[in-house]
Amino acid sequence: MKRSLLIICCITALFSCRKLEQPNTREFTEEAYWRDAQDALDALTSCYENMSNDFYYFGNEALSDNGFVAGGGFNGVSLVAGGSYDPANARVRSEWSYRYACIRKCNLVILNIDKVPSMDETLKKRIISEARFIRAYSYFEMTTWFGDVPFFTNLISIDESKTIARTPKATIIAFILKELAELRNDLPTNVQYAEKDRGRITKGAAIALSAKVRLYNGEWEEVKKECELLINSTANGTYTLVDNYANLFKVSGEFNSEVILDLQYGGGRTFSTQRSFLPQTVALLRSTLVPTQDLVDAYIMLNGKGIKEAGSGYNENDPYTNRDPRFKLTILHHGSTITDFENKVQTILTLPGSNPSTNSVDDQGASPTGYYFQKHYDVTAANYNSTLNLPLIRFADVLLMYAEAVNELGGLDAATWNKTIRAIRVRAKFTDAGATEFPGGAKDQLRPIVQRERRAELAFEGIRAFDIRRWKIADAVLNVPVRGIKVSSGAFNKDPNGYIIVENRRFENPKHYLWPVPTFERDQNKNLGQNPGWQ
Repeated sequence: MKRSLLIICCITALFSCRKLEQPNTREFTEEAYWRDAQDALDALTSCYENMSNDFYYFGNEALSDNGFVAGGGFNGVSLVAGGSYDPANARVRSEWSYRYACIRKCNLVILNIDKVPSMDETLKKRIISEARFIRAYSYFEMTTWFGDVPFFTNLISIDESKTIARTPKATIIAFILKELAELRNDLPTNVQYAEKDRGRITKGAAIALSAKVRLYNGEWEEVKKECELLINSTANGTYTLVDNYANLFKVSGEFNSEVILDLQYGGGRTFSTQRSFLPQTVALLRSTLVPTQDLVDAYIMLNGKGIKEAGSGYNENDPYTNRDPRFKLTILHHGSTITDFENKVQTILTLPGSNPSTNSVDDQGASPTGYYFQKHYDVTAANYNSTLNLPLIRFADVLLMYAEAVNELGGLDAATWNKTIRAIRVRAKFTDAGATEFPGGAKDQLRPIVQRERRAELAFEGIRAFDIRRWKIADAVLNVPVRGIKVSSGAFNKDPNGYIIVENRRFENPKHYLWPVPTFERDQNKNLGQNPGWQ
């Protein structure tokens, strides 16, 4: 349900549960709520539930050049990516209301926990720190999409919600960084939590989020320092790359040493979004969230070269051979195989005329690009309802942030390369020295390599949309058509090289680098104003 800032102020009940990953099961009025520590933990769980969700996690991929959503799915993300949206867009409206619902829940915990009698002081500090982290995360998301936004740490009244103005983004970012620096001291590390508390926010998560906020702000020296706290020391948590990339995205591989922060599912909380991105013969539902040809083209060859580089060995007539091993673990293409929910192996055929396949681009319910995502496919899901935790920050992301920061500070060296990009590629099963050994070069030459590595490693994890905005390349990569596979037959709109054109996109610089303040919010509060270029 979409709520405005005004409506959120009318919330008088907290919904809670006994375990972190379980959905809300009880309801309390504020007057009768803060009875014991469990009430405080239950209220905090409600904050966790509102930190993010699978709809944003997966839908964000279609806000970038990695993905495309057919139709109006995922709250109209394709309209946003295509540049044909306005302040009434469903995704824009839902983002605003969703984040402020979470912020209010966090404020309720922070401001009311002192009502709990005789509460253990260490537990109280931890709960407050977790709530402050989630609030900081929510404000970070808001400022990333909207820039200046209303900012408050109290429980504002209905009248205040009608008059509050927007606070400058820089002020809010300063607050976020101050919060993350302070609250980390009251959080356990990832190895200090008991098993029943696995998945809770850790000291390492606070450090990693601080690094990410500074990354988006271009504070390279500070990014480097924060990442080093996790790379060079176990005092802030023990994090390592897991041996098998594919295991990161399976239920059997959850709570591993690489995950720093993730969305918790299970214990009654599930998501069925995989039905939107799997082939329709697997999910028994129309495929709407699909990869683009541009993402496919971004994966390097086993020898470390891009497909357009001299000596890469790329063959356009055999395009999926000798590619980055992560490609086939992330994307299904023509000829891929997959085990379905009935434990049957299917061969996915996507070329037009692949009779009797209903996964081919000429079928109405199939992928319009000829590709499907398989990363995050949970074959163990009951009735397609997955309990798979979704990673928000992994140690691989920290290594890539570190590599980027070091490069921007003067250029990568072999030592930094070896403990970041080389380590990630070796884990991905690259063996050719051309892919694993330090290539050398100035920072301008190495920057595209670092950026491409982020894209391949973190594809379909909802990160690319933020990266292309902070790199200020969104106006380049989103001002080109969404392309699908190369075809030689069929009544398709194609580019001069024979690749399907699925949709033309438009991105206006600087207008589209910030989303508009939703119309409904401005109707309720005349003091909100509007971002440049929007009405």
